[in-house]
Amino acid sequence: MKDPFYRTIGVGTRIFLGGAVGYVAWEGTQHNPNQERAPNGVPVSLAGTLALIGNLKEMNRRYLRAAIFERYGVTMYVGIGVPIPVLDEEMAAFVGASNAEIQTTIVDYGVPLRTRPTYGRVTYAQLRSGEIEIKGRKVPTAPLSSLAMAREIAGVLKGWLKSGKFLLQEPVRPLPLEGRMNPLEEEGVYV
Repeated sequence: MKDPFYRTIGVGTRIFLGGAVGYVAWEGTQHNPNQERAPNGVPVSLAGTLALIGNLKEMNRRYLRAAIFERYGVTMYVGIGVPIPVLDEEMAAFVGASNAEIQTTIVDYGVPLRTRPTYGRVTYAQLRSGEIEIKGRKVPTAPLSSLAMAREIAGVLKGWLKSGKFLLQEPVRPLPLEGRMNPLEEEGVYV
């Protein structure tokens, strides 16, 4: 959201991954950069995803947590920090965008179909308020990520940068701004 056109994030970008140094290996399997964008350039639906690589033996269990999602199964929370250099005024505007300036689309993931119903857009500030309104009804919201942990990771990454332990790495290849995700589908079955 803070580098919506992948100007500083690409293959080879050095990142904080689970408490260690990691790298962007490629775009993620659900990378879909052709999503509609708000006037400020930020996608209003899931768009950019990353495939990451790092050495698990160097990671810290503080930034790796097990999770279980009902009707999905076991997964993992992984602490990630991506440094975004402010290259010019445009990048300053992107990284300075507040939660009130970043929109997302409300999608009903309870419907087991590839094309799920949507219920409009809200800002991240509205989501963080604890409730939003959908079809005239107040609905509680809760984040899947921790703001406190994000701030901690940002602080650790900042310390690494200041000490010289972590150096910025220009991408060796940009992430694609074109193309779309090709979902695996079997006739009559949601995969």
